[in-house]
Amino acid sequence: MSRGILRSTGHVGLLTFISRITGLLRDMIYARMFPTGTGLMDAFFVAYQFPNTLRRFFAEGAFSQAFVPIVSEYRARKAHDEVRELIDSAAGTLAVVLFVVTALGVLLAPALILVLAPGFDQHGDQSQMAAHMLRWTFPYLFFVSLTALAGGALNSYGRYGIPAFTSTALNITAIVFAIWIAPRTRTPEVTLAIGVFVAGVIQLAMQFPSLLRLKLLRRPKFNWRHEGVQRIARLMGPAILGSSMGQISVWFSSSVATLLAKGSVSWLYYADRLVEFPLGVFSIALATVILPGLSKQHAEKSLTHFSATMDWALRLLIVIVVPASVALFVLAGPLTVAIFHYGKFTQDDVYMTRIALMAYAFALLGWSLVKVLAPGFFARQDTKTPMRTAMGSLAITVALNIVFVAVAYFLGALKNHGLHIVLALTNAVGALANAYWLYRGLRRQGVLNPSHGWLALGLRIIVANVAMGICLYALAGDTDFWIGLHAWARIWRLTLCVFGGAAVYFAVLWLAGARVNQFRLHAPEA
Repeated sequence: MSRGILRSTGHVGLLTFISRITGLLRDMIYARMFPTGTGLMDAFFVAYQFPNTLRRFFAEGAFSQAFVPIVSEYRARKAHDEVRELIDSAAGTLAVVLFVVTALGVLLAPALILVLAPGFDQHGDQSQMAAHMLRWTFPYLFFVSLTALAGGALNSYGRYGIPAFTSTALNITAIVFAIWIAPRTRTPEVTLAIGVFVAGVIQLAMQFPSLLRLKLLRRPKFNWRHEGVQRIARLMGPAILGSSMGQISVWFSSSVATLLAKGSVSWLYYADRLVEFPLGVFSIALATVILPGLSKQHAEKSLTHFSATMDWALRLLIVIVVPASVALFVLAGPLTVAIFHYGKFTQDDVYMTRIALMAYAFALLGWSLVKVLAPGFFARQDTKTPMRTAMGSLAITVALNIVFVAVAYFLGALKNHGLHIVLALTNAVGALANAYWLYRGLRRQGVLNPSHGWLALGLRIIVANVAMGICLYALAGDTDFWIGLHAWARIWRLTLCVFGGAAVYFAVLWLAGARVNQFRLHAPEA
């Protein structure tokens, strides 16, 4: 059982790794070719992040978490034609809703920018350009949400490849626009926004061959009265809040960042992109793979298997994500220099992005735990509990941000460089609180019963991370040293740090008594 899940996780993780690599390449090109100091890239990132956040509502977040369990249940209990009828009805109904939302977003773009970026000069180029860009990026929501519906259906049938690869299409399209098209236009930042629109069309088109081969799509239709569609809608309401608070927190922090020094939005964006790498490659991949299995186990009323799957996923997550968080903190400067410090990305940009990344390193563990714990509720079609914990998490983040802005404004320091680090730290606090509440909820509901050996494993992980952190600190050196290196020297030394740190971590973990068979998912005894 564990081999199948682990193989699927590895498959999704590999494709997501390719996506994250191309995503980093895209962001490297953005940093190299488009300066942060003018504020126009801040405007582009605001215009891009808003539909990207809504995507978590209608796509990977709320819709997928509500859709996959229902499709899995239909597969387990009903005929194939009924599954296909559900997918046709869900696709048509979602398309109509998305069209209305997208049309309103395009029409109200200037008003949305007033809310999304209160710090932008509302009478200057920055605000007007942001609104213009938003009119191009907002329709991306329509295409990528339908892409997620198709991906959810394919995941339910064990087809993870194409859905996991679609993000790469976005990155490749963005790279093409950034290198060859945008520099030849009068408003290159707007051209980048047009590239996002084009990428959405390509991502949706990629799904159709697989859907047709599985005979899962005939003719999408608006069918609100379909029993499955109504159940998805009832689950989706709370899931809109429950699965997307992390992104809403980041979006809210970006909005607050528009009140700070110019470049703050971009610094937070670039730091967040580096955190998204391990989050997407492992945590999201693992969550994507376990959700259909957990849904099936719930439908079959197999509580012991359900608990064993959750426990196994958490063990695997802790072993991988904790050292990733430590590495991001210790290597924040080297990573920022090696990946972004070229062209128009200045030395000041390096220092400001570095401190944001160090703060986000604390958020990585919280976000990863939320990604894996939340499916324990969604698989059982409980979206209200994650909604409540996520709202509490968001309340903490918002309250801390408001207090921070009030204090900074009172002290006259609102435009000082470096204050954006507080925004990253508030996201970390909120994410860890959300993870704790989700874990406590699963324990209280009796669906997660930790197996033996967690205390010993925790001690081994602590020892291994201390050893790895010391090794990385010794190998890396300070940020100024990295700034003086040439590009290939940066890459070579960063590779040495990554592989050297990983070797020390796993060696110490093994010497401390950890073994591979401790991370296999064994079938519970009857």
